[in-house]
Amino acid sequence: MAVLRLFASIRVAAGTGKIKIPGNTVGEIVDAANIRFGQAFTELLPACRIWVNGEQAELDTAVIEDDEVAILPPISGG
Repeated sequence: MAVLRLFASIRVAAGTGKIKIPGNTVGEIVDAANIRFGQAFTELLPACRIWVNGEQAELDTAVIEDDEVAILPPISGG
């Protein structure tokens, strides 16, 4: 299982910042997270960037045991 790390608003929507989720691709992990965390989580995803082990990833990016998949929403500052 990969480790899913969540940050900022998507972390709040999920109610956790870190969880292990099964899947062989980023897309499978995201799909499992959508089911687990529900609509508020799902609605935030289109604006987010996804990274695997510190590198930007696509939904078809393969993941293996203990890879870290991070979902980061846009952050604004001022």
